[in-house]
Amino acid sequence: MKTFMLGWEFPPLISGGLGTACYGLTKAMGKLGTDIIFVLPKAEKSQYSEHLAVFDTEGDLLAQLPELKNVKFFSIHSHLRPYVNPQTSKAAGQSSHSSMRFEPLFSAAPGFSDHYGGDLYHQVMHYADRASKIAFTQQFDIIHAHDWMTFPAGAKIAKMASKLFVAHVHSTEFDRSGDNVNQEVYDIERAGMHAADRIIAVSNFTRQKLIIHYGINPEKIDVVYNGIDLSEPVPQHVSDGEKIEKVVLFLGRVTMQKGPDYFVNVAKRVLDKMDNVKFVIAGKGDMTQRIINRSAELGIGHKVLFAGFVGGELVHRAYQMADLFVMPSVSEPFGLVPLEALRHRVPVIISKQSGISEILTNALKVDFWDIDEMANQIISVLKYPALHYCLSEYGRGEVARFTWDSAAACVHKVYEKMLVSA
Repeated sequence: MKTFMLGWEFPPLISGGLGTACYGLTKAMGKLGTDIIFVLPKAEKSQYSEHLAVFDTEGDLLAQLPELKNVKFFSIHSHLRPYVNPQTSKAAGQSSHSSMRFEPLFSAAPGFSDHYGGDLYHQVMHYADRASKIAFTQQFDIIHAHDWMTFPAGAKIAKMASKLFVAHVHSTEFDRSGDNVNQEVYDIERAGMHAADRIIAVSNFTRQKLIIHYGINPEKIDVVYNGIDLSEPVPQHVSDGEKIEKVVLFLGRVTMQKGPDYFVNVAKRVLDKMDNVKFVIAGKGDMTQRIINRSAELGIGHKVLFAGFVGGELVHRAYQMADLFVMPSVSEPFGLVPLEALRHRVPVIISKQSGISEILTNALKVDFWDIDEMANQIISVLKYPALHYCLSEYGRGEVARFTWDSAAACVHKVYEKMLVSA
């Protein structure tokens, strides 16, 4: 079986959980024997580039990747990037694509630039155009597209090649933007989902959104939970005994979706009752300055530390110093970070509005908006060693259930079901 896979994020192009998910799933599917042709925006040279074997659009090898079996990558010269501000996106070569013609199924109104940047739409369609040219030179059975930016490419190639199309939904516009949905992004998302033969959702939480907000037939959706890579050893959490100050960690993008404002507000509630706590925000995003200002307004600026983006070894160090990880996400399709925290023996408190809350047992769960209950849970974990121990030890043991190998096996079954019924 051969898959033509479309994505916009993969090591070294990492800006969120999708890159981690694509890497883990692709590696596991290759081990199962699935041949994968993966089309990505242009890979940039970095310390992570040895994780890739990338070919340009003419098939010339750009970088070698020994650890991924049965996977061949093609790189498209594109500025396709998520989570950018409009000015950055507009500056990325808008004029070079302004005269291109695209499929009428996916059209953008002038207001597209209000949230995502004026050139992003053109980059999405440029990616679709270039990916379809690569597809014309390849043999494959199924098209597998990750998230909305690759759905136009998936739909175009499926129509051109008369092949089956899987839309893999890791996040929706309702997760990213809440009530301020960008209509053009929504339209592209919805058109891609309806064009797909099947849809993979990363949780039942996401599946319900697709049914309610996008009008997708429930019978068309398969839920495949994400996993984590258990093959790499991680430094274990080392207790410092009775530390002078406890550390509560937030790790993720500082955006509306991740709930950093709730994290800061709950920090105030906790600090009103116990003073020996530091709250660390590791990440960056468009709400960073607002959260800094809010911390100052609450009079807790000296207790809230902003670490900025952390990666590589710094992530391990963040977990090692943490006594508790909190994920107060407003809308989290899955949530890989709590699993990583538990691998490091750090207990977790997670939002009920998350996919991971459906399947993770050894975690405290709370509505993202209920900061009083969240504060009570934080205080309990920090004050009672027995609770801290149970959550961290049993949680760490539970993580072994969530592997990319099991996720890949589920995706393989989706493929087989599609091919049999075609």
